[in-house]
Formats: sequence, structure tokens, C-alpha cells
Amino acid sequence: MTQQIRWLQDEIADRMLQKLDIVNLDVKDVLIVPDFPGNHVEAFAKRYPHASIKSLTEEGVSSFGMWRSKAISNWRSLFRNNLTPFASYQRMGKFDLPDNSVDLVFSDLLMQDLSDPQHFLGECWRVLREGGLITFSYLGPDTGKELFPLELPELKLKKLLSPWDMHDIGDALLKEQFSDPVMDMEYLTLQYEKPALLLADAVALKLAYSTPPEIPKIDVLPLKLTLEIVYGHAWAIGKHLAKAKDNVAYIDPNQIGRKSR
Repeated sequence: MTQQIRWLQDEIADRMLQKLDIVNLDVKDVLIVPDFPGNHVEAFAKRYPHASIKSLTEEGVSSFGMWRSKAISNWRSLFRNNLTPFASYQRMGKFDLPDNSVDLVFSDLLMQDLSDPQHFLGECWRVLREGGLITFSYLGPDTGKELFPLELPELKLKKLLSPWDMHDIGDALLKEQFSDPVMDMEYLTLQYEKPALLLADAVALKLAYSTPPEIPKIDVLPLKLTLEIVYGHAWAIGKHLAKAKDNVAYIDPNQIGRKSR
């Protein structure tokens, strides 16, 4: 996401936090990915005032910007925050965190920009503790559906990197051993006064490569843009149980007990 569309991240983050109202979870360590300054930070701080926050900040967000945003929100755990650029995950394919180190992974509008969402979910499973929770949102494949039929070569439209719908992600959660996945979806419609404003948001949402200076027949563009918002959460339960993979059973050492005489 870019600064231009950050209001959308903020709005969806607030909706995700509302969905957590019914979740009973003792949170000591949180991973937020991607993290960004916004109005939702204050609500997050109030909900988890004593939690240690691990952040993977999105591109263009400075460490000082995040620090200032959380300071303004009176984040009592401010000096227990760990900020890492999201680019580090993209480069290594791994979070810079040990196994079983967080209770909650909070991911807002990210997976549509990942080439391999299942690998991301596997990393979340790795860092979550037993009984931990992943909650996420992302843009579904119907996002920008008004643009799909257009034949404007100059516009250089593109689809989201990840075309996975809510059923694909639900299946991926189960493959990565998560329990009780819950998926939800809603449509948001953005209305525009001018096609140029729609084009600017299309670029920010990564539905177009760039906005050319002049577009013939620009008036044929719609004045609305549909966003498919997919929500989901799932639990990391049974991490210490034996797992089967590639016809091989893997058993946690903690399961091996010594027989007493």
C-alpha cells in the first residue's frame, strides 16, 4: 500500500480489531505485519497495553515515524517494540523471530501482494505459540472488477499478485496445520468524481503499473471501484502433536517420555 491509500488500511484494521472483541486471548507478544502509523494504533494500544510488539514495517514507513505514532497514542510498551522492515521477509522468506515466540499475528491487507501466501501462513504458524491466533485481511480477486473488461493498452492494467479467494486461503490454513479457520468477506465500493482520481487509487492498489500522462478515451472509465475485502482467523493448536508430512511422521521431542519403573 502507498500513503495515498493508507486510509483504507486504517479502516480495515479498525474492523479487524472489532472482530477481535469476541476473542478471548492472553496476548503477551504480537507480530504486526505490515505495520504502519494510523488512527488504529491507539485502539491497538488500549487493547494490548502491556504486550511486546514485533513490527514488520511496510516500505516507506520510517522507524521514527512508527515510534512517533505510537508515542502519540500513549503506547505504554513503546520501548519494548521491535521494528524490522518488511523487505527483510521478502528477501529471506522468513521472519526474524524464533519459533513459538508470539501469541497473535495481525496482518492487514497484505496477502494480495504476496506471490506465495501459503509460505507466509507457514511462517506465521512457526512463530505462533501453542494456542496463538492469526488474524488477517487481504484484497480478494474481485477487487477492481470494473477495470477487467476495459481495452486501454496505454493504462497497463494488472491483476493482484495473489489471485487466491477466501476458499483458497481457508484450504491453505488447513494445510499449514491451523485449526478452526473462519473466513468472511465483504464488498466495499469507492465512488469517484473524476476518472483521474480512480486511476490514482488503481495505481496505489497495484491494479495498474502507472498512470500515463494522457489516456485516450479516459471518459470510458467507470466512476466506481469495487474492493473485495477478505477476513480470516485461525488458531495454532496442537503444535506439539505428531505431524505427518510426505509419508513421514514428525514427533516433538517433548512428546517422548521416559518410562518409570
